[in-house]
Amino acid sequence: MYVVLKRRHLLLAGALALVLAAIPIAKRVAQPAVPAGASVSEDWGLHFEKDGEPPVGNASAKELLQYGAYYLGDPSEKKIYLTFDAGYEAGYTAKILDTLKAHGAPAAFFVVGNYLETAPDLVRRMAAEGHTVGNHTYHHYDMSQIAGQAAFSQELESVETLYTQITGKPMEKVYRPPQGKYSVENLKQAQALGYHTIFWSLAYVDWLQDDQPDPDAALQKLLSRTHPGAVVLLHCTSKTNAEILDPLLTQWEQAGYTLAPLSDLYAAAPASSG
Repeated sequence: MYVVLKRRHLLLAGALALVLAAIPIAKRVAQPAVPAGASVSEDWGLHFEKDGEPPVGNASAKELLQYGAYYLGDPSEKKIYLTFDAGYEAGYTAKILDTLKAHGAPAAFFVVGNYLETAPDLVRRMAAEGHTVGNHTYHHYDMSQIAGQAAFSQELESVETLYTQITGKPMEKVYRPPQGKYSVENLKQAQALGYHTIFWSLAYVDWLQDDQPDPDAALQKLLSRTHPGAVVLLHCTSKTNAEILDPLLTQWEQAGYTLAPLSDLYAAAPASSG
């Protein structure tokens, strides 16, 4: 028996922008035809009730935990989990890595097949500098429309194989659903492969290369919604993110936050097997 993650229809304010924060960033690849019996898709969404406090997700942390999935850390600890989605290299990741290194800050980079194929040197640098390199699937499909375990597994295992060929290391078992689209079946499929599914509790519209947000406005938006246990989603394709990362990290540090490795999310709270 499993708990069905119900869509909360009241989650209107802020949900659209935060779901769109994970819009496809990889090279466009034709999505397979939707198979019969595919699970109904959910779009990950958030509702911010008060600045500085954790938002409400359209599935609770407790509901997600049984599937080894997370969107929020311990809200009593001033930790931040910084993550980047990496669909292609736009010329900003080296600067982002430089800034992280200067602050001694860990981050997680969720990569797709295209990124591994075209930017292997940056992937090697991520791994060498102690960052988590996570799985964002090979083709950046809407995984909620892939019903079978074999097809789901192929999307993740293809990334694992190429990552290991590039770095000589096994990939850490963390997975972010493309576009924030998921189903309960997807959560089970990822768990069956030993993966933790990682959503987010803070993001903003940062992925439009021809319409990058104003750096000052972006910085203030992120700071005003920062909260203990935040899992922050940014895109490393964003020029604005590369520009604001140093002041963002500085102000988080001044506010008493610690940048924590993604493994801290699940080290103290292992997934239920029930």
